[in-house]
Formats: sequence, C-alpha cells, structure tokens
Amino acid sequence: METTGLYKYSDKITEIGAVKVENGEITEVFNELVNPEKMIPEKVVELTGITNEMVMDKPKIDEILPKFLEFSKDAYFVGQNTDFDIGFVKEACDNLSYQFEPIYLDTLPMARAVFPSMGRFSLDKLAKKLAVGPFNHHRASDDAMTTAKVFIKLFEKIKDKNKDLSLSKINSIKTKWPISRHENFSSIIFAKNYQGLKNLYKIISDSRMKYFNLEAKTPFDLVSKNKEGLIIGSGGKDGLLFKAIRDDYSEEKIDEICEFFDFFQIEALGVFADDLENGSIRNKEQIIEINKKIIELGKKHDKLVVATGSVRYMEKKDYVLRNILHKGQFFHYRENNPLYYLKTTNEMLDEFYYLDDQTKMEVVIDNTIKISDQIESIMPIPHETFPPKIEGSDKRLKDTTYEKAISIYGDPLPELVKTRLDKELDSIISNGYAVLYIIAKELVEKSNRDGYLVGSRGSVGSSFAATMANITEVNPLAPHYICPNCKHSEFITDGSIGAGIDLPDKTCPKCGTEMNKDGHDIPFEVFLGFEGDKEPDIDLNFAGEYQPTIHKYTEELFGEGKVFRAGTIGTIKDNTAFGYIKKYMEDNELTLSNAQIRKYQRGLFDVKRTTGQHPGGLMIVPNDKEIYDFSPVQYPADDGKDDIKTTHFTYNMMHGVILKLDLLGHDVPTIIRSLQDLTNTDPLKLQMDDENVMNIFSSTKPLNIKYDFSNNEIGTLGIPEFGTSFVRGMLKDTFPTKFSEMTRISGLSHGTDVWLNNAQDLVKSKTAGFDQIISTRDDIMNSLINLGLDKKKSFQIMEKVRKGKELSEETLNYMRENKVPDWYIDSCLKIKYLFPKAHAVAYCLMSYRIAYYKVYYPKAFYATYFSTKLNDFQYSVIVKGLKSIQYALNEINQLEKPTQREKNLRSLLEVAEEMAARDIKIKKADLYKSEAVKFILDEDGEILPPLSAVDDVSEAMAKDVVEEREKAKFISIEDLKKRTSLNKNALNSLKNLDIINNLQEENQMSLFDL
Repeated sequence: METTGLYKYSDKITEIGAVKVENGEITEVFNELVNPEKMIPEKVVELTGITNEMVMDKPKIDEILPKFLEFSKDAYFVGQNTDFDIGFVKEACDNLSYQFEPIYLDTLPMARAVFPSMGRFSLDKLAKKLAVGPFNHHRASDDAMTTAKVFIKLFEKIKDKNKDLSLSKINSIKTKWPISRHENFSSIIFAKNYQGLKNLYKIISDSRMKYFNLEAKTPFDLVSKNKEGLIIGSGGKDGLLFKAIRDDYSEEKIDEICEFFDFFQIEALGVFADDLENGSIRNKEQIIEINKKIIELGKKHDKLVVATGSVRYMEKKDYVLRNILHKGQFFHYRENNPLYYLKTTNEMLDEFYYLDDQTKMEVVIDNTIKISDQIESIMPIPHETFPPKIEGSDKRLKDTTYEKAISIYGDPLPELVKTRLDKELDSIISNGYAVLYIIAKELVEKSNRDGYLVGSRGSVGSSFAATMANITEVNPLAPHYICPNCKHSEFITDGSIGAGIDLPDKTCPKCGTEMNKDGHDIPFEVFLGFEGDKEPDIDLNFAGEYQPTIHKYTEELFGEGKVFRAGTIGTIKDNTAFGYIKKYMEDNELTLSNAQIRKYQRGLFDVKRTTGQHPGGLMIVPNDKEIYDFSPVQYPADDGKDDIKTTHFTYNMMHGVILKLDLLGHDVPTIIRSLQDLTNTDPLKLQMDDENVMNIFSSTKPLNIKYDFSNNEIGTLGIPEFGTSFVRGMLKDTFPTKFSEMTRISGLSHGTDVWLNNAQDLVKSKTAGFDQIISTRDDIMNSLINLGLDKKKSFQIMEKVRKGKELSEETLNYMRENKVPDWYIDSCLKIKYLFPKAHAVAYCLMSYRIAYYKVYYPKAFYATYFSTKLNDFQYSVIVKGLKSIQYALNEINQLEKPTQREKNLRSLLEVAEEMAARDIKIKKADLYKSEAVKFILDEDGEILPPLSAVDDVSEAMAKDVVEEREKAKFISIEDLKKRTSLNKNALNSLKNLDIINNLQEENQMSLFDL
C-alpha cells in the first residue's frame, strides 16, 4: 500500500499492490495506481517514486477498491506493519460503505519472533537477511511480492520449531522478543493504600530496570501481578481503550480490554488539536463518538468514567517551556498550541458541551471525587525512622567503648571522661542509634585489618563514643596528658590550648613515663544535637582503590536486597537551560530578548534532567522490610551495565527514614597506604608534634632546597588540604606553628565568607589574634560559653551562624550584654557556612602524616604524589629535570586563560619543580622494571615511573606490556608491537625517550647483530 502520508484520516491511497499465495506459491498479482485526488508531497515522491503525473489520470479509489476486495475475498491478509495498510483500506471502505472485517497477519512480529536480536526490521533488511532477492522498495507491487517471499520463509522457520503450528494458532507461540520493545499505551495508576504504594514501587522498579527502552515500559502482566491496592485508568487518547475503539476492534476484544481497567478516561477535545491537524483523528465528531462509546462501556461494565486533560504543565504559557525542553533533549515533538495545561472545572465542563448536564457533572466532578475517596491518606515516603537491627548492639557499644576508655584512661575512669562517655551513650542508646555506631565500627575495623586507614568526615569526630568505638581517631575531649603506664591524666579545660598535640612534652609526675598528648576540645552537641537526639550522620573516607571492597563487605553484612546506592537527580541549571533555549531559537528562527531568555531559564531551572548515584552513599533496608516499602529502585541514568541499583528517591528525600552510610572513596587513605608500603613504616606511630614537619606549613627550610625555584616560601605543595595556592596564601598570612592552627586553616579554607573579607581582615588589622577568630562552627559554641553565655543559647547561635541564617535583634542584644566583642558579632553576621572542627581535625591528622613523609621520606612522597596525578603527568618534560620543568611552567603562567587541564598540569609541575629543587630526580622508565600505573622506588631507592607515565602510552597499553613481559622478553620492536596494543604514537614516544632503543627493529637477525 502506498499513500500520500502516514495518517489514514487525512492522507489517501496512491497504489495498491498484492499477491496471492497458495500452498507456499505465489499464484496471482494485483497492482493498481490510484488517483488520490490530492497532491503527493515531495518527500513522499522521493520515498515511493510515485509522482503526481503518474496518478493524475488513474482511476479513483471508488473504482479500484471493489476490484481489490474481490481479488482478496476469503483470504488472510499478510503485510509488513499490516496495521498501516489495513487502516487505510478500512477507512476507504467506511467512506464508500463497504463491509470489511479482515483477518490479517503481520510479518513484523513474525520477524521479531524469529530474529529477536535484530536491531531494525525494515522490509529491505528482512529481505536481505532471508535472501529473498533484491526489490524496488516502496512500490506497492514490489513490496507485496517481497513481503510474500519474506512471509513464506518466516513461516517455514517458525514451523521448524513448532511442528503442529497452523496459521490460526500463530499468536500462541512464545518468542524472545523483548517486552520493552512492544507497542505501548498510556495509563494512569493510583495507589489507594500502603499496599498499593508498595506494589506501585515494584512496578516502577521493574519498568525501569527490566523493561526500559528509551523510556520506562510497564507490561500488562506486571501490573496484573501487583494489582492489589491500585486503581488503574484506561489512559487518555494514547490509551489502549481509545485506540481499540478508534481502530474498530471487535466488541469482544473491547470488552476484554475494559475488564482490565478500574475506571475509564475520556479526554477533553482541546488536547486533540495536533491529532486533528496531522490526520491521526478524522474529525471532532469522531472524538465525540469515541468518548460517548467509552461512557456507554462504563455503564455496561459498571466502571466509573472520568474526564481528563493529559495535563503536562500548570499554565497555558508553559507550553513553550515544554517545547524548549523537548528540543534540548532531542525529542521531535513540538506543541503548536497550549494543549496540556491544567484546566479549571468550568473549562473542563465546557470541553464536554456535547454531553447532557448530568453526565457532564458526573465525569468532570462526581466520579473524580469518588475515585479520590477510594484513596487513603498515605505518604510516598514514611515519616518514621527504620534503622537496621543488630542483636545486642546497645550492650556491645557500651562494652566496647568502656573497654577502650579504661585501656587508655584507667579504671575507674576520670570523672570528665566518664561523664562525657555516659552522656553520649545514654543519648545514643535511648534514641536507638547504637546500631549505627556498631555498623561503622565493623566497617572501619575491616578496612584497618586490610591495611587501609579510614578518615572520618563531618562531625563524627565530635563524638567521644565514636572515638572509643574505633570509628574515628579524633579525640574530642579537652586537651590532655595521659600516662600510658599508670593512666594518670591532666586535662586543660580553660581554653588556653587548642589541641593536645600542641602541649609541651611532659613526663608523668607519678611514674616518670613520657606522657601521651591528645584531645581537640570539640563539644558533642555539634554531632548529636543539644538534647542528644539528633540522628548521627557517620561519613567515612576509605581509600579510593578499597571503596569497592568495603561496599561489597557492607552488602555481605546486611544480606542480598538490603543495600542500595543512594540515588541522585541531576537537574537543569542556568547554562544548560541557556543551551536549550539557544537551540530552540535557532531551530525555529526566533529572536528573543535577554529578559525573555532569562525568564525561560528560570522556568527550566531545576527541572529533572537525569539520574545518577551518590559517590559513596549506601541506603540500608532493615531486615523486616523491603526497599519497596520506601522507594522504587533503578539503574543510574537508566544504564544497567554495572548492575548498580539506586534508590529512585534521593537521599535528601529519605533523610531520617532509613540509614544512609556515606562510605566515600578518597585519595588520602590511598596515599597513606602507598607511603606505608614504600617506606615500610607504620603511619599510626609517626611523631605528631615534630618541629620540622610543623615548619613546612610556614617555610621551606625543612625541605633542604638545593636550587632556586618559584614557590620557595611555603613547603606544603602536594599536601592534601594545604597545597593549593589559595591555602598557601592563608599560610603566608598566618604562619601557623601549632596543630590547632593547622585545624583553623582547614576550617577557614572550607567555610564560605569566613576568611576572605572577614577573618583575614581581622588578623591583618590585628583587631583579633589568629587564635580568636571564628574558623569552625565549634569555635562559636566554645568561645561564647567561655565568655559566660548560656550553653544552650551558645549552641543555638552556633547553629544559626554555621548555616548562614540571620541572627535576631534579641540574640544580638544578648551577645552584646554579655560583652561579646563587636568584631566577633560582625564576623558572625558575614558567615554563610562553617566547617565542623571534627572534620578539619580528621583532615589535618592525615595531612600532617603525609607532610611527615614529605620531610623524612621525600622520594616516597613524590612517587606517591605522581601516582595519584598520573593523568596530568608529562614524562618528557619532568624526566629532563629542573630547567625543563621551569620552562614548561613559565609557558603556562604566561597564558591569559589557561584551561582546566593546563591548570592541573601547572599544579603538578609546581610539585615537580620543588622535587627537582631538592635535587631529587626521576629515573628513565624501564621496559622490564617499571610498573604499569604506579610510581615505585627501585632497588636503589630512586623514583621509577610507570610505563603509563610515558607520553602517548595509555594505562591499557602499559598493562598489556607488563602482562606480556611476564610471559617472555621482547626480542625486537616488531615483537613488542605484535604482542601488545602499543600504537604508532606510543612506540615513537618510547623510541624518542630512549626506553626501547636497546631492542632491534625487526625479529630477523643479521650477521652484524651477532
């Protein structure tokens, strides 16, 4: 069948071609051109080859159709995408009052059954696949002949696997054609109670993970299996019921469809404007006729009928935003008029003017209320908290923390220690949070057993119970001495010392043993809330290379189906919105003012764009629940290749409902492990108050610089948290000499509006000392309490300031009455965000250890640093030494706007320059001794780069070389090329850098090689 277009109600037939097949043989041919009585569009002419001149003097359809019906009398119809052809014939028959109720087969689903893995099923591709010969595609007679041959071959293949099959039973065969690629229809599903909500979440999960194909698909069977608690609507104009009536399904089939749905939908006439324009609907009368038929079916099947409007946005004007969104996300649909806005009740009543008043009221108002009344008051996400359960966790936490505390502080515990521990344990256990501590303890101890330190994030270090449970190394007690022998302790509680590490060395006055020093003076309220009832948020930094292991261990701890990645939602931001708008303007040849563009940007801002996964967030489902009690699940960005399942709702949406563990991957624990391996030292036994190490935070003297270099004031290049130019500038302003001052620097650098235009000015003007300014949120609570303010009010002020919230006039007066300095109050008012001290301390403890290695194990430090920056490493520049590095640095520094890649390279070259200035060199890479991706120290203790550090040698190539060299040595460059994936550029680089020049070019030897 060839036509003037795609739509049977507005387009016309231009050619009918058919062949008769009997006993597998083609017996008769029918082929007639038809005058469509309308012009054939140029694109259709190009596609079919049928021109207006070819049909202008041909018979019209009223003459051709009777001949075709006679030709096809008593036959099964077979076609490729037969619905299209049959639809046009039916429409022509209706217009000419001919009876036409065909039985037909479609080669398209037959082909899908036989070749389920084929991507496309066009007739020419099937003809090629089945070797039925060439043909002139898109001429009706040729299409019919080829379709007949395709049908015969397909039916033979189907019969080979289904011996007793007849045509009448062909619909019963089972196929492997993916359900997600079947024809789809719209529907509305409501959850009327919590069981329905759970079932809805199951349906959404399966539709996104099992049946996703460009969009989520929901098989009827899936809905049927999970129907309890759901109310299922028939869908509007894109629903199966509407299609069945429009396409003249049998009454029996329509009744069968009706039984599946709980209520029927009739659509407002206004939403059909585009359908009427493109011809997919004949006219308004047809819509009215279908809607009235649905109302009759509602009475027949005792189902409610409701009026719907396919609502996609709130207001008429928003249709432009939807068009922009479609264009930006590569959808071709464009709405020419505002069809899908939320109509008022009166507007909806007006849409159904053709119904009597009583029926109008029923479908628009009464029946919608009846459906609403069936729906209970339910929340999409529960409001209660559902922590996982571990038997005996309360006792286990109390026992383990007391055991650790007694091992450090002795028995009985000092009053300060006991009071703090008891207060925390009472709050944690009474609020049901002990299990969170036990889980975190298990994970940290697992990592430590496997040789990886764990860094704590956030305020968990504010909890002394967490310290005693081995979750964090941060000790939040007041700075103190403690004797490891007799357990004598001395606490400094007047605020004069910021950190125990800063205390001078001291021998025990009771037994003469050198005393340990600890404590960072952090109030527990920062973590657990003033009343101790705030849910603990335990965030941990694991080595990046170890993160997959700890995630897998978490799944083993809780069991299958209990651990899911926290999902994220990526939304449209200003720049993306601007790109969408510009594309929309270009495609539609529009000119918009800046004000109009900004208006559209605001309208698109924060609209969902994609889904993803939290880098380390794991959601834990309690044993007696399923994930569907809380959220659907899905693959991030609908990509299931890594089999990672995420929650459909984001963590923020489910905060405080089920447990989220933040088990993040971080460079620092990886760096510590590398330094440990390269030096055979224990990072936990390093001296934490070494003078030389502290001095690199204010000078480069401890680095023993041999040659001049550019960054010669501060020695923290390459030290996490302290190596950036911004933080080095802070170090130059403050010259810290104590660990507590390092902590202040860390807090200041992570805050917003805390240092610049605030604390920096106070220090420079000497209005306040560096030890007086606000650097972390805990500083506020501690300093206000020391000034005599009420503890609870001090906590409340801290909470408001750290979040950037405005302080009331009453609070400001209270602070002034208690002699809080004006500069301090002014500083509070400028702050937008404050970092927790516990987080700063945890970072600084790790950074200090790395600094220790930089001073005393410099080659191990630089080898480790470059291993973490492998993607930015420039072998050809750095291996040549100081002058080469300085030349490359100077070139980048002269750029007006360096790219991010150039900025990253500059940071790496600055560290390389410092290394060279210390007279430390990197050896030439070695084909047999270099590792694939890690810098190591060779047998002489020198830095040996990996093969992937060499220009143009990728990680995959380097691993290939290492794997092959283990099997046998390379006998030539030709052999190296054949046995590995090294390409031409990589080989040239290895040659030019004198790494493989000891190999001969080819496998053959000449006499002169001997």
